[in-house]
Amino acid sequence: MNTLIELEDVNFSYEQRVVLEHIDFKLKEGEFWALIGPNGSGKSTLINIILGLLKPDSGSVKLFGADIERFQHRELIGYVSQKSNSFNSGFPATVLEVVRSGLTRKKGLFKRFSKHDHEKAMDALKVVGMENFARNNIGELSGGQQQRVFIARALAGEPKLLVMDEPTVGIDQQNVASFYSMLNKLNGEHGIAILLVTHEIDIVTELATHVACLNRSIHFHGMQSDFHKMETEEISKWYGHPVRRVHQYEGGRMND
Repeated sequence: MNTLIELEDVNFSYEQRVVLEHIDFKLKEGEFWALIGPNGSGKSTLINIILGLLKPDSGSVKLFGADIERFQHRELIGYVSQKSNSFNSGFPATVLEVVRSGLTRKKGLFKRFSKHDHEKAMDALKVVGMENFARNNIGELSGGQQQRVFIARALAGEPKLLVMDEPTVGIDQQNVASFYSMLNKLNGEHGIAILLVTHEIDIVTELATHVACLNRSIHFHGMQSDFHKMETEEISKWYGHPVRRVHQYEGGRMND
């Protein structure tokens, strides 16, 4: 399998405060990674480095085998941020218009959308189960529905990798399980590699194929099955506070 993300000995500081140190991380095609850690552990900073929005103080970052400074195929990466911090839900746009806007990276600004573009947008909406809402205004949808639309927007560009930073912010708890199940389907049935960032140890560590635990440095990096063999006390030590373990996922419910 091809390596899509590769970080070697990455370090980053804000002024004198060390945020990330000695980060080694690999993600290969078809994998579903849950990047977990407490608030302030450096998760969003690491994502910004992977996306090229921040430059590390030292270390190597490669995307799809190319050094990040020479990587020219940004369309291969779809990004979904925290909805509440990135989108004005009162914006006067339909769901279809929002999804089609995800094609501007390939088409360029101020280019008219074609019939083929419309079909690609509708196909992306079908993948996330939102095709029946295409004509609705984006502000009419629930938080969970909006996040599905934002994922469809990222999928419209046909990425090989989907990066999500705390995507369940603003989604009520009863819809979180179905949202994660949809991500599992994107990975399993559509073969899209996923890097999902969260501060919670919950059902994502049941659905993901791999887990990385970050708290300034990487404390665990490996298969989901190996992660679940770890003692709760050891994981709590990484987090800096007691954590809740989840042992099984059934019918949209979490069982401790």
